[in-house]
Amino acid sequence: MSRTPQISVITPTRLLPNRLPYLELFHASLDVQTVEWELVLALDGADPDRVPRSLARDRRVKILELPKVGAAGARNLALNLAEGDWVQYADDDDAFTAEAFAVRHDYALEHDLGWVAGWSADLFPDGATRVWRCPTPPGIHEAGAVWTYWPTPQDTIPLGQTQMIARRELVQAACGHGGLPQGEDFIYVYALTALSAGALLPVVTYHYRQHGEQMTRSPHHDRLEGAARQFAWQSGRQLRAHLEDHRLVRAGVS
Repeated sequence: MSRTPQISVITPTRLLPNRLPYLELFHASLDVQTVEWELVLALDGADPDRVPRSLARDRRVKILELPKVGAAGARNLALNLAEGDWVQYADDDDAFTAEAFAVRHDYALEHDLGWVAGWSADLFPDGATRVWRCPTPPGIHEAGAVWTYWPTPQDTIPLGQTQMIARRELVQAACGHGGLPQGEDFIYVYALTALSAGALLPVVTYHYRQHGEQMTRSPHHDRLEGAARQFAWQSGRQLRAHLEDHRLVRAGVS
């Protein structure tokens, strides 16, 4: 691999002991990618001495030490360290398929797109997988189209952030992640896809690990989920409407 990464992977972590083996498996899934990458590991109030040795010794891994700022803040501050032309957000307990970077990166360059996503699959403790076919259909989507596959805040989200690679300048223009305690990734997805055309490829690129310590199984998750969804849905709606009005004005359509 060259010294210049093509894709910057950004992962917030608290280095919880029961998730460290998953983090090492996540790192191993990066190691088999054929596109140059770097990992910005944002320590959300975690002790850097707990970083697994395999990551601490890897020159492609940047360690960002932070006080506890939450996942959204950790992702946003880690973006300052990203040097790749493309950004991929990921969780510390998940994994990529072997061709995850290459298939999306090649497609993005070939079609001059701002973002490209692949399908995600649930990964169960016994190694079995189950593909999640999101409401957004495969194919190229114009700017603002992804939000239309989310009819109400209560419906299934149309696309997940970990499915996507996106141009770094586009991620910066989308202002990264909102300041919600959860659901901040919803805001990221709808801002990003409102600003640029992109594509969803019908191929699994991301494995979402199912286990008992997921954030979605915390006692506060359900209490906050509805409000976070409502905020993100309205944000996506208003941004899409504003950008569409702007495009019409520029085109001279009254």
